[in-house]
Amino acid sequence: MSASSPEDAPLAPHGPLPDGGTARPMTRWGTEVMHRPQQLVTAYGDELAALAADMVATMRAAEGVGLAACQIGEDVAMFVFDCPDESGRHTVGIVCNPTLTLPEGRDRRLDADDEGCLSFPGAFVECARPDWAAVDGFGLDGEPVHFEGDGLLARCLQHETDHTFGTVFGDRLATKALKKLQKQHDKVAADYPPQWPVGAGE
Repeated sequence: MSASSPEDAPLAPHGPLPDGGTARPMTRWGTEVMHRPQQLVTAYGDELAALAADMVATMRAAEGVGLAACQIGEDVAMFVFDCPDESGRHTVGIVCNPTLTLPEGRDRRLDADDEGCLSFPGAFVECARPDWAAVDGFGLDGEPVHFEGDGLLARCLQHETDHTFGTVFGDRLATKALKKLQKQHDKVAADYPPQWPVGAGE
């Protein structure tokens, strides 16, 4: 997920994000792996940790707040994030095999803020989503993890969980909004070459 966000000391209830990874080219909408449910994680170890480190490096190079494995071409139901909530407080984490919980009934309130995706870079449109979300899943060692929050964090948890099920946020847009998003994307496409974000800022 793409967004601008303030720098804050992050909360890491299940440990810090891994470092030492290498940024990879961003996989774009239209690539098959982006549009199908991802394979569940069944083995936890060095290979998964290395993938997570590359995902973190790619997310940071692209200045995003979340990234799913499919966004670097890997068919793995996992995402990483470093995202602020409504108060501006950052939370960082990794979730494998995520399960999303959203408010229902009277507790359900929609937030129609702008949303963007690193796999369709440079474009943002309003996308209504519940203003609170929780995600349960597993960390890199196979231990249960739980994250929840409001504001941009709620949007991020929903957006990245969607990716693990093969849904991009464009799938949630009305035709008019999707056309607006496409127009924005096409206008700045030259700023995001095929290898982006590899080499960004150099």
